[in-house]
Amino acid sequence: MAETLAGATATAPNDLEAFWVPFTPNRQFKAAPRLLKSAKGMYYTSDDGRQILDGSAGLWCANLGHCHPKVVEAVQDAIATLDFAPAFQFGHGKAFELASRVAHEMPGDLNRVFFCNSGSEAVDTALKIALAYHRARGDAGRYRLIGRERGYHGVGFGGISVGGMVANRRTFGPMLPGVDHLRHTLDLERNAFSRGLPAHGAELADDLERLVMLHDPSTIAAVIVEPVAGSIGVYPPPQGYLERLRALCDKYGILLIFDEVITAWGRLGKASAAEVFGVTPDLMTNAKGITSAHVPMGAVICRDSIYEAFMQGPEHMIELFHGYTYSAHPLAVAAALATIEAYKTEGIFARAASNFQYFEDLLHDCRDLPAVKDIRNFGYMGAIELAPGPEGPVKRTLEIMVEAFQRGVMIRVSGDTIAFSPPLVAEREHLEQMIGITAEVIRAKCG
Repeated sequence: MAETLAGATATAPNDLEAFWVPFTPNRQFKAAPRLLKSAKGMYYTSDDGRQILDGSAGLWCANLGHCHPKVVEAVQDAIATLDFAPAFQFGHGKAFELASRVAHEMPGDLNRVFFCNSGSEAVDTALKIALAYHRARGDAGRYRLIGRERGYHGVGFGGISVGGMVANRRTFGPMLPGVDHLRHTLDLERNAFSRGLPAHGAELADDLERLVMLHDPSTIAAVIVEPVAGSIGVYPPPQGYLERLRALCDKYGILLIFDEVITAWGRLGKASAAEVFGVTPDLMTNAKGITSAHVPMGAVICRDSIYEAFMQGPEHMIELFHGYTYSAHPLAVAAALATIEAYKTEGIFARAASNFQYFEDLLHDCRDLPAVKDIRNFGYMGAIELAPGPEGPVKRTLEIMVEAFQRGVMIRVSGDTIAFSPPLVAEREHLEQMIGITAEVIRAKCG
């Protein structure tokens, strides 16, 4: 290895073997890697110097596009001023400023913010807060957590336990005890090619009643759902579904957690999906768009009543034994403050929303392409689902992703679904390019 490193250049990696690439078929990737060396605005630059249009906001996260100058400047200033400040028993002023800014953008009394470093950490934190909240109120019998089939809630053991994507769970043995799952909301028989929210399926929220009767409501601590399921391939909620779920949680004293790691910070045109749908959860997870991916960060936002339930007993005692070394890291805080300021001063959410209908129309123009079995969309979240290819699931969509990259567009795939999540700063010509090139590749691969 030393000899290899000695011959390495500054412009290209000399050895791909050491890095175990996450959520990637490593042998296939390393045989023909898709490497990136820089990014600006709507584009990556590949290792061979080509411009690659970002059709997926990185991983649903680069909402401002890449290397936004105000965020870059804020992070550069931060690293030269305060590289680290412990969040245990100490703090720094910008962290409190950011918490206030985040709370101000959230609906209702979602006013208390707990910082972490990723969506996975945010989910595990929210689940722990939910369990600890009931215990703090003297209701320790509530220990069950309810997720949803096909849901994605990160990769911590809490997240994969309440998550429902089979491939993320099946190789890791027993999950957390006391977890069950609602039915998923995808219904191609009734809702295929829906534009926006599907008309049918609000009654699927009533599956919570079945679990309540099975387990006894007094044992259920919380229900966690993505308002719009993203990673599985974009499942918008049926009309009235989230309202119904909120009512059932209220009926049985169950906390409702919205996993808004993807949907928060403009993906649906507002700071949160909760605001878009008019449904306020008890806890909400954030990550991704909170810093527009410039620096990793996550957060859990809680209602006042949840926070206040912990503020009992002697004032010198820690109320919640939970946290992370890098909670409210100064660089992440600087990135988040600059990101939120850019969202506001540049009118980013309204700018994105003005293109939602155009995005929808472009997507649904793909309806008659070969092998297309469904198209789904809401806000700046879109999916084209294909029938499995002759060699079975997954392979053909992976080939489409690779070919699209060769033609200058980055897209995401999940199973047999192609997903689009443009940066919020995308212009119509960008949307035309990313969907148009993808359509050409589908036609070539599936015709």
